Amino acid sequence: MLHSDPNTDDHRTIWTSDAARAVFDQPLMDLLFRAQTVHRRHFDPNRVQLSRLLSIKTGGCPEDCSYCSQSSRHNSGLSASKLMEVQRVIAEARRARDAGATRYCMGAAWRSPKARDMPQIVAMIEGVKALGMETCMTLGMLDADQSAQLAEAGLDYYNHNIDTSEAHYANVITTRTFAERLDTLEAVRQAGIKVCSGGILGLGEGSQDRVDMLVTLANLPSPPDSVPINMLIPVAGTPLEDAAPVDPIDFVRMIATARIMMPRAHVRLSAGRTAMTDELQAMCFFAGANSIFVGDTLLTKDNPEEEADMRLFAKLGLTPMVAHEHAPDEARRAELLAADPAIPILR
Repeated sequence: MLHSDPNTDDHRTIWTSDAARAVFDQPLMDLLFRAQTVHRRHFDPNRVQLSRLLSIKTGGCPEDCSYCSQSSRHNSGLSASKLMEVQRVIAEARRARDAGATRYCMGAAWRSPKARDMPQIVAMIEGVKALGMETCMTLGMLDADQSAQLAEAGLDYYNHNIDTSEAHYANVITTRTFAERLDTLEAVRQAGIKVCSGGILGLGEGSQDRVDMLVTLANLPSPPDSVPINMLIPVAGTPLEDAAPVDPIDFVRMIATARIMMPRAHVRLSAGRTAMTDELQAMCFFAGANSIFVGDTLLTKDNPEEEADMRLFAKLGLTPMVAHEHAPDEARRAELLAADPAIPILR
């Protein structure tokens, strides 16, 4: 692991698997203290980004991802739909904005978009941006030309999760290689779009697979700007319908390790929050999570009701970020960096 100071991230850190594992395995209180200290140097610890996710094309995907209800290879009972009309997407985005969401994420169950779909996709991006929201899309694999089209339309983020470690990947997905996932991330990065990429816990992986997934993300040419950490929601009819639940403390460890390894990223507490207590979510926010999805559904899965999220925010003293808010201004960051590294700045 090469760096000058693991807490400041003033220079790029290249992580080894052993170094990352040492972070993950340290006593929980030490891990949380370090993660919160790092978090406060790069973000306001009491502000959380609110994103809304809309399925603009549901079901019928030819991929065989073992966790996914939208795969045509599984008997999840989900019917395939056509690509949603542009005006309906914009209307949904406007409602999300008026309810407090600042980032709008649009997902389509494709292996990759077809040429005939791109004009509608571009129009959706342009329409949502005109509402003053950050835009994110997840459409499957992209090539350089498709990435360039999305960038020209003004897309802010592209989500393409690597899901798990390279070693465990083939146990979860066989229709797309791990290398192809990385190729899409590179095409997106080269086009100037910010990368959103994370993974899922509960796919039958071991703790080393979880750590190695974070090593892959942190060691990309540029670490992701947004890192969603998902807890598997087992879906009947999929190969992982009987997957063992994820230990809550292990989940917190992943959030904290992601924060330390990728200090400037928004770490998103993503799928699985319906199974989490308020106390577990609070621990995740303390560990460095500063982004969530709001709304009653995530693509095809349940999500906590917005009223429940706002009650939790009120109990914890958290407030939503505004659009395009990413970190303290330079003056505030300089103040935080000048503080005693052993004493987190309290607000």
